[in-house]
Amino acid sequence: MGFSRLMIKTVPFRRIAPMLGRTMVETPSHQSTKTDLPSRIAWAVRTASRYTPWESKCLAQAMAARMMLKRRRFSSTIYLGVLKDDQEGMKAHAWIRYGEQILTGAQGHRQFTVVATFGDNSG
Repeated sequence: MGFSRLMIKTVPFRRIAPMLGRTMVETPSHQSTKTDLPSRIAWAVRTASRYTPWESKCLAQAMAARMMLKRRRFSSTIYLGVLKDDQEGMKAHAWIRYGEQILTGAQGHRQFTVVATFGDNSG
């Protein structure tokens, strides 16, 4: 997750985007697997994010989960969304989906309007 956070802070997003997957592509939501490995990866990323000495927010978590899933040949989709909030202005959020399951960033993701998807076909 540290690598993801470092990239977010130091690399322009236009250079990060190609690493996230194919732009405006979604992986199938009906992927079947006989393993709980994607869920365990999600748990590990969410847990680790609470203990990093830096802020590990939604995009860093999604990127870390994507790297771990891809290494194990699991296809996933990263979503980037925005929300206009009257008090706070524009808010952004990122989450990652494997099959039908939102692995990171699930809380509140339905409130956001998807502006970009990044899918891969590792599996």
